Amino acid sequence: MMILPAIDLRGGQCVRLEQGKLEQETIYSKDPVFIAKLFQAKGTKRLHIIDLDGAFAGVVQNLEIIEKICKEVNMPVQVGGGMRKMEIIDKVIGAGASKVILGTIAITNPPLLDEALEKYPNKIIVAIDARKGKVAIGGWKDETQVKATDLAIKMKKAGVKEILYTDIMCDGMMEGPNLKGIKSMAQKGGMAVIAAGGISTIKDVEKINELASFGVEGMVIGKALYTETIKLEEAIKLVA
Repeated sequence: MMILPAIDLRGGQCVRLEQGKLEQETIYSKDPVFIAKLFQAKGTKRLHIIDLDGAFAGVVQNLEIIEKICKEVNMPVQVGGGMRKMEIIDKVIGAGASKVILGTIAITNPPLLDEALEKYPNKIIVAIDARKGKVAIGGWKDETQVKATDLAIKMKKAGVKEILYTDIMCDGMMEGPNLKGIKSMAQKGGMAVIAAGGISTIKDVEKINELASFGVEGMVIGKALYTETIKLEEAIKLVA
């Protein structure tokens, strides 16, 4: 089980949103590279970066910072936000990302997903972001009628090996994760699942850790690390 600290980039700064809403933004640092190095010093084994500007604009906006983080830390970095063209995926991997997270295109552009999987079979993570069990895309702005678990099954058939599952209603709210949804995603999807959204106490970390036997391989923690309701070293020690 991995603990993946989250760095969300907006305007070159490290921020957190509540339920993906831009009007509910908190700036935690103006130096994301320093934050990345701090997480590494505390024992992080993989870092999670989302380019929020990229997610909303549809094209990566913070590539220079992403590249700098990848150069400054000695661990795998997974990057998402605005990965909707092959040339962008190429650029982000070229900048040093170990894995890229594809969200919107999994629904809107299956041929591009197929191309990415063929070119980078072990570097593609598909993000399934759900609101009340239905997939949301376009930086979480647009809700579809596609069931999250149905999309997971489809992604496995396409050759995806790893899913990032986020319950949008939990994200940034500090009220706990959707354990039922995480377990269901792992069981029905039959792939490795990284859980995100609402992980706010060490008890939440413990509960997700108990889902490892169902295929949950990691958890993304954001706001709780910045507000220190979860101590990163304690969470890493717990799942070790």
